[in-house]
Amino acid sequence: MRVLWLCNIMLPFIAKSLGHKIVVKEGWLSGLASKLMANQERNDITLALCFPESENRAFVKEDTALYVKDKAQGIDYYIFREDTVHPENYDAGMEESLGAVIRDFEPDIIHIFGTEYPHTLACVKAFHRPERTLIGIQGLCSAIAEEYMADLPYSVQKKKTFRDILKKDGLLDQQAKFMRRGTYEKEALSMVGHVTGRTDFDREMTKMLAPNARYHFMNETLRSDFYNDIWNIDTIERYSLFLSQGNYPIKGLHYVIDILPEIVEEFEETVVYVAGDVITAHDSIKDKIKLSGYGKFLLNQIKKKRLQDHIRFVGRLQSDKMCARYLKTHVFLCPSAIENSPNSVGEAMLLGVPVVSANVGGVHNLVNDGKDGILYPKDKPKQLKDSILRIFEDDKLAMSLSSNARAHALRTHDPETNYRRLLDIYHEINHCI
Repeated sequence: MRVLWLCNIMLPFIAKSLGHKIVVKEGWLSGLASKLMANQERNDITLALCFPESENRAFVKEDTALYVKDKAQGIDYYIFREDTVHPENYDAGMEESLGAVIRDFEPDIIHIFGTEYPHTLACVKAFHRPERTLIGIQGLCSAIAEEYMADLPYSVQKKKTFRDILKKDGLLDQQAKFMRRGTYEKEALSMVGHVTGRTDFDREMTKMLAPNARYHFMNETLRSDFYNDIWNIDTIERYSLFLSQGNYPIKGLHYVIDILPEIVEEFEETVVYVAGDVITAHDSIKDKIKLSGYGKFLLNQIKKKRLQDHIRFVGRLQSDKMCARYLKTHVFLCPSAIENSPNSVGEAMLLGVPVVSANVGGVHNLVNDGKDGILYPKDKPKQLKDSILRIFEDDKLAMSLSSNARAHALRTHDPETNYRRLLDIYHEINHCI
């Protein structure tokens, strides 16, 4: 059986072979790919990978072919051109490029990871075999668009910085872009025969957006670094909070800033660490020019509430440093306005870090409220504050949440179980034609 993966990014083992910087996204794909690569002969599967690169990559710019093909660790991979900086724009030329990839590899099944980029629709159209096309749902642009502003006042939504005006990328523009991406997503899902998901949320969305598709349940395997260490309350930084990212409104950093003064009043040592893009950077002239409307709003709120000593942006972290940051954390926060099954919550639970999360999307399928984490209604920030304080004040509760979370996550994210499930799905699709 020949299986072609269409991914949003270059996987780390390919980036390493090319001497390129490793992208800190979708790291869970690496574990799954490694399993398939190591057992190809035993399971009668030949795997190839396909992913986009923008024109500014020299090796893409210098090659005028429809795709670039090479090998890494014995696996064929294909690179095609896509304007990944502007995923709201559909380029029909990708259909020709992906069609050429498909003709070269001749896959029995195409497995597309995510619907966030227009290459998903281009691939579905180029393959034109819905009965052999499988889309794995990650985030859903159409759902993100609806919740994008996350209760920000309209006065904030409409404000634009110099950077926003220049790039046509203010908050309202960003929301409109997600809406456009959602139209490509809906079209792609309406044309496929198979979908993988893992939550009540994505199952219901599949019924609505992919009414002709068969839904296959499959949990995700997370990055390998998160299976080895265990959170220990005796080695944490007391009263530290951690968010895996806060670079756009739906991730909810502004909710945390709103309630942080009251937490600091109770525990003055409290510090919030935020990973991901540092959108509040303003030290240099270049930083100030690049400041976005949302970044400027966060910065103003931090200054207004005198929280400069209580929020630290740590930038993008590779998995080993991300793991170390989790292990130092007293409480991991997921204050998002919308999520499907956030891998950040899964990673925290695998390590046993106490989790407080908004009860949105499919989060309740990961976290049993009160047993292995605390869930709160996203429109009740006081409950977010109270949940954090409960854990700060009660080590016994923290340790109970920790051990229960780890046990739960080890079942949900068991690599062998999820790998076997993937093989079952591939064989079901291949044999039912």
